[in-house]
Amino acid sequence: MTHEHHAAKTLGIGKAIAVLTSGGDAQGMNAAVRAVVRVGIYTGARVFFVHEGYQGLVDGGDNIREATWESVSMMLQLGGTVIGSARCKDFREREGRLRAAHNLVKRGITNLCVIGGDGSLTGADTFRSEWSDLLSDLQKSGKITAEEATKSSYLNIVGLVGSIDNDFCGTDMTIGTDSALHRIIEIVDAITTTAQSHQRTFVLEVMGRHCGYLALVTSLSCGADWVFIPECPPDDDWEEHLCRRLSETRNRGSRLNIIIVAEGAIDKNGKPITSEDIKNLVVKRLGYDTRVTVLGHVQRGGTPSAFDRILGSRMGVEAVMALLEGTPDTPACVVSLSGNQAVRLPLMECVQVTKDVTRAMDERRFDEALKLRGRSFMNNWEVYKLLAHVRPPKSKSGSHTVAVMNVGAPAAGMNAAVRSTVRIGLIQGNRMLVVHDGFEGLAKGQIEEAGWSYVGGWTGQGGSKLGTKRTLPKKSFEQISANITKFNIQGLVIIGGFEAYTGGLELMEGRKQYDELCIPFVVIPATVSNNVPGSDFSVGADTALNTICMTCDRIKQSAAGTKRRVFIIETMGGYCGYLATMAGLAAGADAAYIFEDPFTIRDLQVNVEHLVQKMKTTVKRGLVLRNEKCNENYTTDFIFNLYSEEGKGIFDSRKNVLGHMQQGGSPTPFDRNFATKMGAKAMNWMSGKIKESYRNGRIFANSPDSGCVLGMRKRALVFQPVTELKEQTDFEHRIPKEQWWLKLRPILKILAKYEIDLDTSEHAHLEHISRKRSGEANV
Repeated sequence: MTHEHHAAKTLGIGKAIAVLTSGGDAQGMNAAVRAVVRVGIYTGARVFFVHEGYQGLVDGGDNIREATWESVSMMLQLGGTVIGSARCKDFREREGRLRAAHNLVKRGITNLCVIGGDGSLTGADTFRSEWSDLLSDLQKSGKITAEEATKSSYLNIVGLVGSIDNDFCGTDMTIGTDSALHRIIEIVDAITTTAQSHQRTFVLEVMGRHCGYLALVTSLSCGADWVFIPECPPDDDWEEHLCRRLSETRNRGSRLNIIIVAEGAIDKNGKPITSEDIKNLVVKRLGYDTRVTVLGHVQRGGTPSAFDRILGSRMGVEAVMALLEGTPDTPACVVSLSGNQAVRLPLMECVQVTKDVTRAMDERRFDEALKLRGRSFMNNWEVYKLLAHVRPPKSKSGSHTVAVMNVGAPAAGMNAAVRSTVRIGLIQGNRMLVVHDGFEGLAKGQIEEAGWSYVGGWTGQGGSKLGTKRTLPKKSFEQISANITKFNIQGLVIIGGFEAYTGGLELMEGRKQYDELCIPFVVIPATVSNNVPGSDFSVGADTALNTICMTCDRIKQSAAGTKRRVFIIETMGGYCGYLATMAGLAAGADAAYIFEDPFTIRDLQVNVEHLVQKMKTTVKRGLVLRNEKCNENYTTDFIFNLYSEEGKGIFDSRKNVLGHMQQGGSPTPFDRNFATKMGAKAMNWMSGKIKESYRNGRIFANSPDSGCVLGMRKRALVFQPVTELKEQTDFEHRIPKEQWWLKLRPILKILAKYEIDLDTSEHAHLEHISRKRSGEANV
């Protein structure tokens, strides 16, 4: 750790930070405000709320109030922005900015954290560039003294992007996007059930005037027939194509059609395509019963998803650090997420690229607009086009046979992965088989061929429709080899948890004895525990996280009513503390006990003492998470008994074991989208590998790189040979030896008011957006 960073606790002494939310609200803004306030106070700085956005900055007075630790309590689970946001005309005029500068100087505030969309952030940059002129004007007119001017000689600005459209270039995800997707998907799922009853076509209009992100991801997450987005207008004969597509879907036996339209959708000539236009077209040409639903402001509402709370919190921490480390020479920056890395980017570069996209669309340079949106957006578009617009070939000549299976415990999103694997496989012209009940089913021959409609409507369904078991293959190699020959299986896609990975290792071992096992296979990590080596995320973990989070919210609410109550909640995850840690961040827990971060009786004592102190404040409730296997002796009951005894007369304790609800439920948008893209990526790899492994008329794959885990690493999806991942695995505890999320634990402790050192050595350095374009998360 570098020495200048070591003093995070004193970094803010003598400094003041103001935080404001501006422009359209977005879920997760409160999480960011809470983190800015608490981390600011932790560093020794004074933190001020600016109410009503820039308007409050201009009007001053009671709009700018000092924040306390407790004033941001219970904010985490609220949607919108608690400190208010307003569109502000005054700040656009220099006169307004002069008043704003005066209000800041008088309070000694030289650090401004702006949470909003690109308009709000551009405004902040203008304000910063004029700062010294504004000060000299104020000094000339006698509004501020020379001494005040010197004290506030420069203004630091850091932006956080809060916008449900995800329309800001340079950030993979803006605060609020994931929550907006949650709202949309809840509605799409509800509409799907009624559409199926009546065989209807639904046209859904989602927000996004200049950006089609929400529409695009929604269509991937619900398997829509068609999506209209501003960046990619349809071809000139789109009416023909759309109607043909809808009737094909119907003829395959589907009872519903879903068409997603972004509010800014246009055709190649820039003429708007409205949801009514589409409805009229379908009714006129096909005579289908068609309904339009415009989602509107529902998308901005509701509680933030777990992802947005963690994103808001992490960005808030990073923003405070960027402000306090700022000098007159550092450009105004935005803090954002790339893959799962926090990055700082020059604010104006991002604004420029964001404007370039709009200009490219205005000038009908649509290919360029798509490129500027970044690689992740383009990947979404490619997968959508494949799944929605390519017809599977009629003949299976020269095709290969690939089998898909689920292994391990059920996880939400497994079905979405199976669906995209099967459909992409069919589009490539392969024969696709599905295996029921994991390796056991492969041994018993529970295998059948899957056609296009076999997996219809699977994206939104939780659990595992194929059936899944933890059984490993080793003891049934004889039968498995026989079935590989019998069904002519030439490639295997294994979707599952830690057993899918260890099963893969066993298959590699078995190749020495059984030639039949020399076929390419790929493991797609799918488990709520997120403990598969070689991947930062696994399918199903996001859904489980949201389930835990929702439960914790309800429990906290009940505790807020009874007061002086501490809840101890046990989460799943085996030995892996991912769920407990991330849910702790997202639900605002006081502590999260996990196996990877060993704790002693002294730590438990410190936690109890901490809660005793907390009961003296206005926040009279506590939330403690415990991973199921964090310690064999300090069980949930033990911790509950300890807290009950030590808290006598000060607080009551209650315990909850969440259990299997964490494996159930409908998959979240993230898990649907992630699973869909992983399935597509796995099949593209598979068809290449099978062709490579063709020897004398049969498949023979014997190299280490023909058995891989497909994982998300930092910013890209990568294939890693299972044998190479052995070194990185702790087999006894079924977890990877290195886990990226452990470095988020200090944030959890600081936000819960513990005096600890924040290791800021892993800080994001300023990057440039052009470089980022090529290295972006390739998901």
